[in-house]
Amino acid sequence: MNKKLKISLPILITIVISVAVTTILIKANSSSENNQQNYNQETRVDKIYININEQKFEVNLEDNSTTSALAKILPLEYTMNDLNGNEKYVYLDETLPTNPYEPKHIEAGDVMLFGNNCFVVFYKSFDTNYSYSKIGHIDNLPELDNGSLFVRLSIE
Repeated sequence: MNKKLKISLPILITIVISVAVTTILIKANSSSENNQQNYNQETRVDKIYININEQKFEVNLEDNSTTSALAKILPLEYTMNDLNGNEKYVYLDETLPTNPYEPKHIEAGDVMLFGNNCFVVFYKSFDTNYSYSKIGHIDNLPELDNGSLFVRLSIE
């Protein structure tokens, strides 16, 4: 018993086009997923530099999502304001991922994120009850004046 399968030309064309479109979409989706995975990988940076009043300081960074996100938006230039005679701060234009913890004690030279967009450089040591995301530390940071100052953050 030999039956022949009859398929009309329009149906055959529709099947061929459907298979071709499905193949193209699967390949495009796979390529898009690979690109997204590459984009989502954290940028690993060990040091950034901060220029304060034209003096360059190296910031030894923590290995976390906050520092990775910060590195992606550098370079930045801001005027930082003084707060409490122990820190300089500026609100960034972008929010960053946070890794908050309560350090209990801040050391002079600590570089932190308060909330998700307040970049802070501490120039005096003190005790605190606030939570921060640690970005890094500047060794041998001198005491800074109580006024505003211009800073430049960069990767070199």
